[in-house]
Amino acid sequence: MRPAARAATDPAAALQKPPIVPPEQRSDRPRQSLAERYAAMAHEVPHPRGVDLALRALDLTITATAALVLSPFLAASALAIVVTTGRPLMYRGARVGRAGRIFTMYKFRTLRPDAETRLGPYLGDELTRLTQTEVTRVGRVLRFTHLDELPQLWNVLCGDMSVVGPRPIRPAFFEELCEQIPQYWQRLVVQPGITGFAQLRVTRETSWAEKLAHDLEYIADRSVRLYLRVCLATAWRILSSPIRALRSH
Repeated sequence: MRPAARAATDPAAALQKPPIVPPEQRSDRPRQSLAERYAAMAHEVPHPRGVDLALRALDLTITATAALVLSPFLAASALAIVVTTGRPLMYRGARVGRAGRIFTMYKFRTLRPDAETRLGPYLGDELTRLTQTEVTRVGRVLRFTHLDELPQLWNVLCGDMSVVGPRPIRPAFFEELCEQIPQYWQRLVVQPGITGFAQLRVTRETSWAEKLAHDLEYIADRSVRLYLRVCLATAWRILSSPIRALRSH
């Protein structure tokens, strides 16, 4: 695996922890954003490689086609949510994007209203366990079929996300993970994705460090061929999930 930090101008700098501001300076200066601190470490935001332009073209082609083909499922999902649990229709969450820029990620709401407020402080296994108590009946169906992820097609069209890449993380937990795993900042070299290596290879119980290793492998080796392989593997996994569910019973 080639080092993912090669995409950055200064690979060694990407391994550093976020700079610590002395207490005496904190009252005079506003706290730097993730994007500002990333730029300070990398010296400049890495320019896209040639392959990134090709992947962006694939993003636009795939998402536009998917939005058109899946529009009946989008409409049916939206109607089911509104009829059964009312509004809001969408879940909107802040996420960390390429180069530390914060954006709003969209999903169909699968939890009870205001669940995000109750689940906000949790992460990992505890978050997974508590989330199960908040999922609605329609939400279970949407999650099982992955239809709840379809609104992220809009994020891809807007350029906030890619079809393939590391999954986006909430800002507070991203900073916490950077403290635990300094190399976590290297994920910011590319746009986060709807699917990725970590989603195909590991489970929710896998450690964050191991998930990062898979993400960095994709970042370092990203290509049109690898992108299409991940897309096809994801499609097969979704389409075959009912068969796997029947076999498990």
